[in-house]
Amino acid sequence: MTHSVLASAVNHPDAINPYIGLFNQRIVQSLMRRGMDVDVVSPRPFAPPVGPHSEYSMLPTVEEWDGYGVHHPRFFYLLPKRLFYGRAGDSFAKRVPRYVEKTFDVPDVVHACHIYLDGYGMVDYCERHDVPLFVVSHGHFMNEYDELADDVREKVDETLDAAEKVLCVSDALAEKAARRVPRSKVEVVPIGATPSRYPVERKAELREELGIDPDATVALFVGEFSERKGIPELADVLPDLDLPNTEFVFVGHGGDEEWTLRRALTSSRFSGRHVYTGITSLALRRWLAVADVLVLPSHAEGRPTVIYEAMASETAVLSTTVGGIPEQVEDGETGVLIPPGDTDALREALTELAGDRERLLEMGRKGRERLLEQGWTWDDHAERVYRLHREALE
Repeated sequence: MTHSVLASAVNHPDAINPYIGLFNQRIVQSLMRRGMDVDVVSPRPFAPPVGPHSEYSMLPTVEEWDGYGVHHPRFFYLLPKRLFYGRAGDSFAKRVPRYVEKTFDVPDVVHACHIYLDGYGMVDYCERHDVPLFVVSHGHFMNEYDELADDVREKVDETLDAAEKVLCVSDALAEKAARRVPRSKVEVVPIGATPSRYPVERKAELREELGIDPDATVALFVGEFSERKGIPELADVLPDLDLPNTEFVFVGHGGDEEWTLRRALTSSRFSGRHVYTGITSLALRRWLAVADVLVLPSHAEGRPTVIYEAMASETAVLSTTVGGIPEQVEDGETGVLIPPGDTDALREALTELAGDRERLLEMGRKGRERLLEQGWTWDDHAERVYRLHREALE
């Protein structure tokens, strides 16, 4: 039995920024593969005719993306965000459901890929049509709930109250969500990765293509070049590290700490030739297959998608004891975990791991086994979501 779903996702790749919200794209694709009939609405702010962000004025209202249509109705998103984020939610809630009413049949389920803006903007629509609302918590609005502006926090609470289920990507987030709503409304629904998409068997060939020594230890960072992702700690330790035959690769998508990182590399023994600020998903999967260890010294997380991707590509993980990361990484077995912000621990762990490539290879193999044992794949994700949708509908 199938059912129809309206997926609401402000963060979804588009022609202007093909890297934003890739995990939401994976969610949509997994639901479609499970047989659900999915329409996708990914609103975009009104853009100025010239100046910064004016390129978004050229984005079409409907865009084909990997075989399905993505709709981009407009709403008002004023800056600075810290002052006007609540107003953005009001505009979303007013304008986007109006577009949905005119464009789509009423779905069986609304699946909001984030609590806010995606979920909040569809609350009234769901109540008006008696449609269950599912909202996904990836981390931000639970981890930083107390720091939210008062009006945004009220909107988050309203959304959580209205939701049929709050789908949390980690146990740690589920515990926080259960402080806001009855525990019966909270479900842990991990996202994941699909091992067959990562060309691990081509590791030697890819290293040759990329000019990487076959015996080198490759340490890979993937994420925003920001304080939250631990770039300042990496910048602190890089100039002091003496790791023969080690290559660092940095794949990012913006962030205020990019030049901090580049300056640190200039002062270090390592090359800055592998700092990338925008690569395709295919290229990223290749780097994950090439790498020996993913380095992610984050300060706050849910369960990072890139750790699932590292596990799928048999890459060990060096990360921190925050959020849901300890749920993903078995410390000492599939990776190594250190306290966030601890530069000494980061330096020591990098030195130890870079010098023991056999241990990294074994951790990587165990990581892939754990991914499959726990059902942390996109097909497993879709199966869990399908079951919860059906329970609500039946």
